[in-house]
Amino acid sequence: MKKILFFPLLRMPSGHHQVADTIANYIQKRNPTITCKKIDLLSTWNPIVESVVTRTYLEWIHHFPKSYAKAYRHMAHSTKSQRSYKYYEILFMKKMKQILREEKPDLIICTHGFPSYILSKLKMKSENIAPVINVYTDFFINDVWGKKGIDYHFVPNQKVRKDLIQQNNISEEQIFITGIPIAEQIEESIRTKKMNENYRILVSGGSVGLGNITDLMKQQKNDSKIEYLVLCGKNEHLFRKLEKLNRANIHPLPYISSREEMNHLYDDVDAIVTKPGGVTISEALKKRLPIFIHSALPGQEEINLTKLKELNLVHELEQNQSLSEQITGFFSHSFDEFQHSLKSYLMELKTGNPDDISNMIHSFMGANEERRIAVQ
Repeated sequence: MKKILFFPLLRMPSGHHQVADTIANYIQKRNPTITCKKIDLLSTWNPIVESVVTRTYLEWIHHFPKSYAKAYRHMAHSTKSQRSYKYYEILFMKKMKQILREEKPDLIICTHGFPSYILSKLKMKSENIAPVINVYTDFFINDVWGKKGIDYHFVPNQKVRKDLIQQNNISEEQIFITGIPIAEQIEESIRTKKMNENYRILVSGGSVGLGNITDLMKQQKNDSKIEYLVLCGKNEHLFRKLEKLNRANIHPLPYISSREEMNHLYDDVDAIVTKPGGVTISEALKKRLPIFIHSALPGQEEINLTKLKELNLVHELEQNQSLSEQITGFFSHSFDEFQHSLKSYLMELKTGNPDDISNMIHSFMGANEERRIAVQ
C-alpha cells in the first residue's frame, strides 16, 4: 500500500492545512488504496513549543502588526547567508529523519516552507528519501522554502514558474503551473456583466473571522441596491454584532464547513470582499468573481496583495471612500478589464484540475518505484 506524507506547519487552521487536505482528497477519491497522512513537524517534536509558537504568532500579528510585517519580510527575503537556522535545524532534521524512518512514505508533499527547508537539507545529503513536492500556497515564494533537492514544484502562476527557473536554477520539467489547489466542489463559473446596480456581495474575513468587518458594515447605508452576505467564520461575537445592526441588507452567516454549500453561495453573489489569502482568492478566481480587498494581514497577505494587484486580479478598497460607490463604479468601468486579466490568469493553469494533479502524483510515485527497483 502506497503512503503519502503531507507537511503543513502548526495545528491551527490555515491555508497550508486546507491545501494539504484538498490534495489528499483528490488522491483518495481516485486512488482509495493510497494512505494520506498529515504531520505537523513542530507539534510532533514538541507540542508545548508548538502551542506557544501558535499563541505568540496570533498575539504578535494582532497587537504589533507592523513589527510582524517587518520581521516576516526579513525572514522571507533574506539570503541563506544572512539567515541561520543552525541552532535548531539539527533538532528538526533529526526529528524529520525519525518520522521518515517510521512512516516510510512513497511521496512527500510540503504545503509550508519550513518542512520543505528541512527536507531540502536532508535531500542534499542523502538519495534515500522519497520524492518531495513543494505545493506553494501563496502567490509568491518566500526564501524559507527549500529548493535544492526538491523533486517537483506546484506553482500558482507563470510568474512564479519563471522566478524558480531564473533565480533558483530549477529545471522546467520539475515545475507545474497548477494554481493553488482548491476543493473539488468549487466549480468554475461563467460571469456576464450585469446591466443593473442590484448586487449581492459576499464579505469574508477568513475562517476565524479576522478583519475589521464590523466597522466596514457599520458604514453601509440601508441601501436596497447592494446586499451583503457576511461570512463570520467561527467568530460568534462578530455574528452577534452584525445581527444587532438590524440592517435589512446585511446578512451575517455562521461558519460554513461544506464546500458544496460554499460553491452555491459563490454562484449566488456578484463579487467578494475579502482578505488576500491564497485559498480564498483562488476559489474566487475560479468562480470568476470580482475581488475587493478590505484588509491584509501583515506578512504574506500584504505580499499576496501586491502580486495580485500587479496581475490586475483584485481591487484594493479605498478606506476613505464609500464601499457601495466603489463596487458600482467597478462594475460600470473596470469589469471588462478584470475579466480580460482573469482569462489570461486562468489560461496559465495548464495542470490545475484535480484529475491532472492526482495523475501527476501517481506518476511520480510510479517513476520513483521504477528507479528504486532498478537500483536494487
